[in-house]
Amino acid sequence: MGIKVLMVDDEEQFRATTKKILEKKGFETILAESGEEAIEKLKENPDVVILDIKMPGMDGHQALREIRKDKADIPVIMLTGHGALPSAREALVEGAYDYLTKPCDIDLLASKVTDAYEHAKVVEPAVEKKVIDIMVSIKEFTTLTEDRTVQEAVGQLKDTFSPKVSTSRLMETLHRSILVLDNRGKVKGAMTIADLLKGIMPAYLSAPKPSMADSIVYSPMFWTGMFSKDVKLLAPKKIKDVMSEAPLVIDGDSNLMEAAHMMLENGTTRLCVEKGGEVVGVIRQQDLFFEIDKIMRS
Repeated sequence: MGIKVLMVDDEEQFRATTKKILEKKGFETILAESGEEAIEKLKENPDVVILDIKMPGMDGHQALREIRKDKADIPVIMLTGHGALPSAREALVEGAYDYLTKPCDIDLLASKVTDAYEHAKVVEPAVEKKVIDIMVSIKEFTTLTEDRTVQEAVGQLKDTFSPKVSTSRLMETLHRSILVLDNRGKVKGAMTIADLLKGIMPAYLSAPKPSMADSIVYSPMFWTGMFSKDVKLLAPKKIKDVMSEAPLVIDGDSNLMEAAHMMLENGTTRLCVEKGGEVVGVIRQQDLFFEIDKIMRS
């Protein structure tokens, strides 16, 4: 395996026996009979330390603290007698990787050594971003008040399809929707293309039909002229009469998995982001998508 183990124990027979069995299993084993000698043997760069707690002179706890000063990242497995388990658990708080009671099964010890070695090789991920780190700021999002007309909203929505120069981020994540505010600046709803399509649908098309009409098929003549006529009727209406409900709210300090779960559970593509009780931005599915891409390329 190429794993170098520093075995620290004051019992000579235990050291010798353990070394012989570990080396049969492919481990390179360095021996030390005291805490003081263990600190010296760190110069040989072991991958894992097996450290007895109860030793004369520098005991295992003291040795662990010194090892942590010299090699903070090296995993240390503590060995203890059955009657000293509280001492072993205390070692975990002090930074030990794990502990085993003596006498211990050699296969279990070998397994623990391998686990400790693999654990030490894993690079800790960078601090994960929060919702507020990838949202679109409310200052960069298109907003209109609820008493403006749908025609004005269409003009604003159309602009979101044009390249923006305000920020490079908006150029790659155009938002295709409008936040609707009341006169106090509070988010009241959202206006999307889907809302426009719903707005031009005559109400009777979605009304409950008599059972005898369930299989009705509209002729081409029925649809003729309907789109243009209802678009004209929609244009002067107020945004508040057509908009959808305001997006659900998530705290800016929430993690990205929570945002993804919230979107999927509620069948939505965007969430308002709050900080200190105020809406500070919007996070959308595409923001999560671009973060997925960045993580995969990192």
